[in-house]
Amino acid sequence: MAESLKRQTVRGTIWSLIENFSVQGIMFVVMIIMARLLTPADYGLVGMISIFIAISQSLVDSGFSQALIRKQNRTQLDNSTVFYFNIGVGLFLYLVLFFCAPLIARFYDEPLLIPVTRLMALSLVINSLVVVQRALLFVRVDFKTIAKASFVAVVISGTVGITMAYNNGGYWSIVAYQLTNLTVNMLLLTILARWRPSLMFSFSSFKELFSFGSKLAASGIINTLYKNIYLLVIGKVFKAADLGFYTRAHHFAEFPSSNITNVLQRVTYPVLCQIQDDIPRLQSAYRRIIRIAAYIVFPMMVILAAVAKPLILLILKQQWLFSAELLSILCFAMMWYPIHAINLNLLKVRGRSDLFLRLEIIKKLINVAVLCISVPFGLVCMCYAAIFNSIISLVINTYYTGKMIQVGFWIQMRDIFPILLLSLLTGALSWLTITMLSLSPLLSLIIGLGEACIIYLGLSKLLHFNEFHELISMIRARKQKID
Repeated sequence: MAESLKRQTVRGTIWSLIENFSVQGIMFVVMIIMARLLTPADYGLVGMISIFIAISQSLVDSGFSQALIRKQNRTQLDNSTVFYFNIGVGLFLYLVLFFCAPLIARFYDEPLLIPVTRLMALSLVINSLVVVQRALLFVRVDFKTIAKASFVAVVISGTVGITMAYNNGGYWSIVAYQLTNLTVNMLLLTILARWRPSLMFSFSSFKELFSFGSKLAASGIINTLYKNIYLLVIGKVFKAADLGFYTRAHHFAEFPSSNITNVLQRVTYPVLCQIQDDIPRLQSAYRRIIRIAAYIVFPMMVILAAVAKPLILLILKQQWLFSAELLSILCFAMMWYPIHAINLNLLKVRGRSDLFLRLEIIKKLINVAVLCISVPFGLVCMCYAAIFNSIISLVINTYYTGKMIQVGFWIQMRDIFPILLLSLLTGALSWLTITMLSLSPLLSLIIGLGEACIIYLGLSKLLHFNEFHELISMIRARKQKID
């Protein structure tokens, strides 16, 4: 059984990595090209409605996908029930946003938001059609199929977005890119997942799944609201261009952290659900996952903060330079994201979505209070406040992990502290080199990244970091299997 779980985890991780970094890599390139053709105000305009779309999307799912993944004896009746419920919610929320578009435009004092909101709201209907298909692929740890669909979708949508931006499409280029991506992905997943709904709906099945999923949905809405409240506040208090600077900086900071975390969450959740009642194995697995996540993400984020200025100057235009300052700060907030997510995953694995919701409420009340205090001091101060909020959230998230499997805050910090120190040292040396040499953005980036990689990997080997040797072993094992 243990070997089977290990094979599932390794196979799923590899394909999830392929999907995330091939697809996200292409999206990253598309974003760079479009950002060079568009303006910060274009991104700021679309960013203004992000909070409304994101919250609505959380309602469309309603936590049912997580409930389906966790349920070991799911049936066609369960799947069909979720399918029809999601479509109903998607259509309802589309109509809500359609008729509320003038109110949103009035809130921001931006009439252009009316057609943008009404068109972007179509994403809710599109996504509602594949919630079940995606959940079933997760259950089978079939990230190969998800990777295929995502890859084709991003290539087609990227082509559409860049073509429109090149032909002066402005903010409509961003809208077209996002909707095309969702539509192509939906069509491919519908075909490749090889699942079709039956004409049946069960209120008892709905009640059972909703009991677990509704709390996750509420937690997701709270988390989504908080993640996007920065966009709401910046869009309302500051200029559209400032929101554009922030969204680009946040996108860069989120890219490595979120993608690694998504891989770990998507692969480990269905696998660990199979050992949810074996506490010793859960303890061992969680500590191992946290160390691996920290070993990969911490240096990425610290090094990204160190090379933020030459990176922005090289791949974007001078007009985006302010994003570099924001990026260097946000990296230290986002570096803790995988640790947050892994701790919260435990509550889902153990079926305690009620505790998941309770933690989200407590954290977000504190986080919003800190945000409100920082707003009058400007955008930079708001980014520093995000670091503080991230640390506070980490302390809160680890509370129930300590109660359930005795792997609380201090044990986790003891496990990852050497990795944190090594990452900070690596980033500091890289930043000092870049600052002292004052070279062109390209040379600064090459030297900074090269030096950081040599220092981090070299000291990892020299100091015998277990995570370094474990990753090397996984890579060698995969290579031998391919050969």
